[in-house]
Amino acid sequence: MKQSVNIILSGGGTGGHIYPAVSIANELRNTYPEANFLFVGAKDRMEMEKVPQAGYEIKGLWISGIQRSLSLKNLMFPFKLLSSLWNAYKIIKKFKPSIVIGTGGFASGPTLYVANLIGVKTLIQEQNSYPGITNKLLSKKVDKICVAYDGLNRFFNTDKIIKTGNPVRQDLLNIDEKRTEAINYFKLNTKKKTLVVLGGSLGARAVNNLIEKHVNWLVANNVQVIWQTGKLYYDEFKKYDDLEGVQVHAFLNKMDLTYAAADILISRAGAGSISELCIVGKPVIFIPSPNVAEDHQTKNALAVVDKNAALLLKESEADFFETMFKELLNDTDLQQKLGQNIKKLALPNATKDIVKEIEKLI
Repeated sequence: MKQSVNIILSGGGTGGHIYPAVSIANELRNTYPEANFLFVGAKDRMEMEKVPQAGYEIKGLWISGIQRSLSLKNLMFPFKLLSSLWNAYKIIKKFKPSIVIGTGGFASGPTLYVANLIGVKTLIQEQNSYPGITNKLLSKKVDKICVAYDGLNRFFNTDKIIKTGNPVRQDLLNIDEKRTEAINYFKLNTKKKTLVVLGGSLGARAVNNLIEKHVNWLVANNVQVIWQTGKLYYDEFKKYDDLEGVQVHAFLNKMDLTYAAADILISRAGAGSISELCIVGKPVIFIPSPNVAEDHQTKNALAVVDKNAALLLKESEADFFETMFKELLNDTDLQQKLGQNIKKLALPNATKDIVKEIEKLI
C-alpha cells in the first residue's frame, strides 16, 4: 500500500496549463490511490470550471497578469499579488502538501513561491520552448523542472532539468487503428483528402478568417474540411456547414477520431497541441498566435519546423496559403516526410515520466 500523501497542483488561465495538470493528477492517483488532491487556480478563469468537471477540488486566488499596455488594471496588481501570497500561505499551511506542482498560469506563481519559502518540495512542468516570466522566476527555487524541448538550459539550472515531454491524451497512442471508425464517425468520402482545422477551444479569429477566404477553393480542389471554429466564433462561421464536404464544429470532443480522420492538419502552436501532433505523426501547417507572451507559439513551432517536421505559416503571410497548401496536397513524399519527422519528436510516456520525478521528491 502506497503512503497517503497530500498533493497541490497549480496551473490555469488556458487549457494549455489546465489539462497537463489534470493529466498529472490522474496519473498520480493511479500511483497514490489514497492521496488527497487540491488544485489552486485564479478566480474567474476557466480552471474554476474545468477542474471540478475533472473531479478535483479547486481553490481560487485573486490574481491576474500585468497588462502589456498601460492599464488601470496594473494599479491593482500589487494588491492582488499580496492577497494571493497570503491566501496561498493559508491554503498550504492548512492542506500540508507533500509537494506542490506548477504547470504555468497566474496562480502558480504565488502558490509555488510560498511553497518554496516554507520548505515544501516543488516541481514545475514547463510546456513551451520559451518559458514565461513566472516560471523563469520560480525556477531559481524549485526542486525539479520537467521540460518538453531541448535548449531550456538557457533559462533554467541544468541540474534541475528533466526532459519528459508534455502530458498528452493516452487515447492518441493508437489512432492509426481508428481510421475506419473515424471515417464512419465523420461520414467522410474516402476518395478525398481530409483537412482538419484546429483553432483551440476558444477559437482563433485569424485561422477562421483564412479558412473562410479559401473554403470554396479547398472544396474545388477535392478537399473535405473538418473545421473547428472554437465556441466564440461558431455562430459566425456555421453557415459554411451547408457546403458539400465541409463540417463546422464549435468544439471537437473525440480528438482521437479527429486526428485519425485527418490527412493534413492546420493548427495553432500551443505546447499541448504540438505534443499531441507529434504523437499523431501527420503533416501539419502551424499558424502560431502572435498575441501570446514572448511570442512563444512561434518559438514552439520553429522548434519543430527546424527539424523538417512541419510547415509554418505566419498570420502576416496568409496570402501564401494557397501556394503552400497546394504544394503539400500534391506532394505525397513531403506529406510522408513531415509525418515521419514529427513522429520522431514524440514523447508518449511524458505523464508517467513526470510522475516518476514527483515520486522521487515525495
